[in-house]
Amino acid sequence: MGMHWVDWLLVAAYFVVTILVGIVFSRRASGSIVDFFVSGRSLPWWLAGTSMVATTFAADTPLAVTGLVAKNGIAGNWLWWNFLMSGMLTVFFYARLWRRSGVLTDVEFTEIRYSGKAAAVLRGFRALYLALPINAIIMGWVTLAMAKILGVVLGVGKVEAIVTALLVVLIYSTLAGLWGVVVTDFIQFFIAMTGSIALAFFGLSAVGGLSGLRQTLAHLYPNSQSIFSFFPQVGSEWMPLSAFFVYIAVQWWAAWYPGAEPGGGGYIAQRIFSAKDEKHSLLATLWFNIAHYALRPWPWIIVALVSMALYP
Repeated sequence: MGMHWVDWLLVAAYFVVTILVGIVFSRRASGSIVDFFVSGRSLPWWLAGTSMVATTFAADTPLAVTGLVAKNGIAGNWLWWNFLMSGMLTVFFYARLWRRSGVLTDVEFTEIRYSGKAAAVLRGFRALYLALPINAIIMGWVTLAMAKILGVVLGVGKVEAIVTALLVVLIYSTLAGLWGVVVTDFIQFFIAMTGSIALAFFGLSAVGGLSGLRQTLAHLYPNSQSIFSFFPQVGSEWMPLSAFFVYIAVQWWAAWYPGAEPGGGGYIAQRIFSAKDEKHSLLATLWFNIAHYALRPWPWIIVALVSMALYP
């Protein structure tokens, strides 16, 4: 089925609105460096927190969760659910401290915590290391996922999809700084969540609801009981009890993952810096963790289970 002219109109309207956001908020971002990088430290908690959630809602994220569920059931998500403990540590300990620091970026804190030439070298290395190889890899897989989705939905080539998407992002982020980013994040989050919930609803309808989904998966997969298990089953090959213990006791604080490490560096910290005050920074981070771990994944998980039933 091809795209109707109404579909193209909606796509065009979205891009126009996104660019308009950049134009409208360009004045707020042009006042100073503080206005551009941290929105003048004036973001309310609900906007800063929703921006955190939207930033971790890339085009590839639902696809990754689908792969985890298809391979190891609902419990497969403990690969990233274990970072919830790190997130809550950020909420009740680090968020207020980040906001109190008064820095513009998390790497700037390096020269506050340490001193001398060694601190400057560490700050420079960390900035270059995270900005170039790490961000290049992350932007690469996220952009590839978006290009594939646009290719299927809109029927455009990868080059056209990538150039169009990056050009729109470049316009609004350059014009409006973090203000443009968080406002478009807010819009994108509700569009994406509405689509995810709608897809889960229609997917369940196609398999006869939750009971029909259970029956279909039980017929197709002998281990269907483990598919619906919230925790890994004792003795499972993919995650034995010892490995699960490592995940919940060690992994969440010993591993680095963008925005999920203790303290919530990177884009999480950037939104914390931008909050109105310490209270708003705490509430923003709390809302992010609730939405990120408890609310947003379930439509994806339902769609993943439906896909296993419809496309075994």
